Parts: sequence; C-alpha cells; structure tokens
Amino acid sequence: MELLYLMILCSVSLAVIFLIIFIYNARKGQFDDDESPAVRILLDKDNPDERDEQEEEKIKKEKIISD
Repeated sequence: MELLYLMILCSVSLAVIFLIIFIYNARKGQFDDDESPAVRILLDKDNPDERDEQEEEKIKKEKIISD
C-alpha cells in the first residue's frame, strides 16, 4: 500500500512539473503560431508573376484533359 502512495505522489509530481513547463513556454510564446511556418514553405512564391502564369497553364491543361 505504501508503494501505491509513492507511485501516486511521483505521478502527480511529474504532472505538476509538466504543467509548469507548459505554462512557462505558453507565456513565452512558444505555441503562438505553430502551423504557418510549416505551411509557409509550401506557399512560397519566388516570383509571383511566373507562379501565376504556371498555375494558369496548369489549369488550362487540366481543363483540356477533363474535356
């Protein structure tokens, strides 16, 4: 029974430590914008004019294939 109390104490202590670390990082802004950096690389346009022309050509090709 004493071992059970020790295990509960250890698990609650560990949970409190993780909670403190999470709150600390949330206040520092670690979790403010976690999705856009991963998506930004996919939407990166070196030259928007070229990219738009390529997208238009791709759309035209898709229309031709679907017809």
